[in-house]
Amino acid sequence: MMRLYETNYAKLVRLMPQPDEVGRVCRYDIHGQEYALAVRESTRYTTLLDIAQLSPGDAPSYLHANLTVRLYHDARVAEVCTTQQISRLKPRYDYPNPRMHQRDEKHQVNAFLSDWLGHCLRRGISASNPMYKSSLN
Repeated sequence: MMRLYETNYAKLVRLMPQPDEVGRVCRYDIHGQEYALAVRESTRYTTLLDIAQLSPGDAPSYLHANLTVRLYHDARVAEVCTTQQISRLKPRYDYPNPRMHQRDEKHQVNAFLSDWLGHCLRRGISASNPMYKSSLN
């Protein structure tokens, strides 16, 4: 799990608004779907980011990506704090449970973030400057 947190941190640092001041937003377009990374909170050792899908797409709104991620700069890790309607993710859940979370829901959400960040780095274009590819290769 820590390796996943570390890779998410490395990917997010490349995509997030610089400097990471509260209220700063970076927008990315990935094949017609627009996403925003917004700095909600910034301290010396942590940054709290909101990641949201802005464009409507074909899916209903409850299926749109909507994550809050905390970056711990001293440890160089990032973890998902909230997603969709889940406000506090537990490391493990008993199964079955009243909300029908998967046993490893926290790992799955962080793995989704990793996949999404990788896709954004490969295919995303900064919406503020269409000529700038977000991929830094």
